[in-house]
Amino acid sequence: MRRIVKILGVAFLAVSLAACASLQATKAPSADLSIIKTVYVQKLEGDGYNVYQVITARLMATGFEATTGASADPPEQVDAIVTYVDRWTWDITPYMVRLSIQVRDFKTRAILASGESYRPSLQRRSVQEMVAETLDAIFKR
Repeated sequence: MRRIVKILGVAFLAVSLAACASLQATKAPSADLSIIKTVYVQKLEGDGYNVYQVITARLMATGFEATTGASADPPEQVDAIVTYVDRWTWDITPYMVRLSIQVRDFKTRAILASGESYRPSLQRRSVQEMVAETLDAIFKR
């Protein structure tokens, strides 16, 4: 019986470690992100963790003029609209497991660039860290 428990423990550990964290970002071939100075962060409906505020704060800290709101249309013209999708799970406490951020053209709403951070339980990060790493990957900082 002890041998079976030991084997199951090793198998669980192997499966847990196999789920690796990942970070990726892509940019449309014709997109020039260096011209973006003003952004509007569109709050995701049902964002109970205020991720939109963390994204807005990070953008402002890195030199962008950033505003936010729940409307799909910014109240004024900006260079880009930032949208996101956050996925949460629970492992003793709730934590963000996946964050996808898209930078969209203000006029056409076409995706200029996107990034995604995935952090399973053993490699979890704070919301601030996941936002920072995802935005840094998008804007190549």
